[in-house]
Amino acid sequence: MAGKIVTEITGPGIPLRGNDIDTDRIVPARFLKCVTFDGIGKHAFADDIKGLAVKGETHPFADARFANAAVLVANQNFGCGSSREHAPQSLQRWGIRAIIAESYSEIFYGNCVSLAIPCFTADHETCAKLQDAIESNSEGDLTLNIAAATATGPCGTIALQIQPGAQSQFLDGSWNARTGLLENLDAAKAVAEKLAYVSNYA
Repeated sequence: MAGKIVTEITGPGIPLRGNDIDTDRIVPARFLKCVTFDGIGKHAFADDIKGLAVKGETHPFADARFANAAVLVANQNFGCGSSREHAPQSLQRWGIRAIIAESYSEIFYGNCVSLAIPCFTADHETCAKLQDAIESNSEGDLTLNIAAATATGPCGTIALQIQPGAQSQFLDGSWNARTGLLENLDAAKAVAEKLAYVSNYA
């Protein structure tokens, strides 16, 4: 038994320009009180959206042109800051299924992998080219191929990068740690029974 195999993501893009966009901006701390992640997608970038609206500007996540977006294109150090899992959860529940950025926070990257959200990297020029293309054709689809590490769309086919470990996890379904645990539940229980600090509190 394995998790769902992820080989390809297709959907419209959404451009999010700027470096060091942290997890508190992705989902502000006041929305972390939820018992489950249900409904957290509507709070994605809540403060950034409000701040721009005051100035008469529109944040991409509030822009009707990108309402159906599935592929987020960002810049450097995306997802930095605290390690809150709520950040990728809010993006996924908003509709994001894959991300392309120049670089990521390591913890954010790992949290995305655990949700089957492929995170690709590309240099600044490539990200800018994709962002420009999305803004020019917001309805155009991008197709991200996990095995080939490419993005195909209005700009043609563009080479990307993806961490080999994450790439193999998507292609064989092992990104789903819960599935792996359930698959080996008897062995896990056997190990737990031998641990004094577990058995003493059983």
